[in-house]
Amino acid sequence: MKKYKGIIFDFNGTLFWDSKKHLEAWREYSKKLRGTPFTDEEMQKYMFGRTNEDIIKYLIGTQPDKALVEKCQNEKESIYRDMCLKDKENFVLAKGAEKFLDYVCENEIPHTIATMSEEVNVKFFVKGFNLSKWFDTEKIVYDDGKIKGKPAPDIYLAAAKNLNLAPSDCIVVEDALSGIEAAYRAGIGRIIAIESMETREFYAKVPAVDEVIADFDEFDKNLFSRSECSEKSLYSDSCMR
Repeated sequence: MKKYKGIIFDFNGTLFWDSKKHLEAWREYSKKLRGTPFTDEEMQKYMFGRTNEDIIKYLIGTQPDKALVEKCQNEKESIYRDMCLKDKENFVLAKGAEKFLDYVCENEIPHTIATMSEEVNVKFFVKGFNLSKWFDTEKIVYDDGKIKGKPAPDIYLAAAKNLNLAPSDCIVVEDALSGIEAAYRAGIGRIIAIESMETREFYAKVPAVDEVIADFDEFDKNLFSRSECSEKSLYSDSCMR
């Protein structure tokens, strides 16, 4: 079995199972923007893993200017964050995620996040989940208005570069088809799908997917080239970064 040196996590729908909230927020906002809400098919094809600019362009049928993109994304994301804060019981990381991130840190396995969330939401997640406990937040790749959205490979190429690793030496954990395609096009060594929205059977039919897990408790730690725990403290700077 090939061993991998690092891991890149998608965030929404992967480390945080919030896909339903994004669906609800986009349904509410798309109805406001065009008069009719997103259908399930539109969500799968035009929303998951896409930049807000891409989604808004699809909704209005023309290329939006930057001012309109900013206005629309702020309004939609405000709806989404409000939903998260009101649902405190489910504002938690995915099952097994904290324990798995502890393991990754303890073994000094290079890791980061690659998300199409924009900066405001990333800061919201960093604070809400105390992500700085496990991640060097400076290495997180997000929608900064310049990077191409998934399924373009750019976000995973940038994340691998931030870890000083070749994409082929990295594992990616994803839930969206556009993200899986982005990882595949980036040359990621192993792509693992997590069952946050779709079934195991659904992902098993996707050629780019190497493995499907129900949650992070099922992650095979033997995939990493480092299997022994570091003697350094779990909460040392080297662990968190």
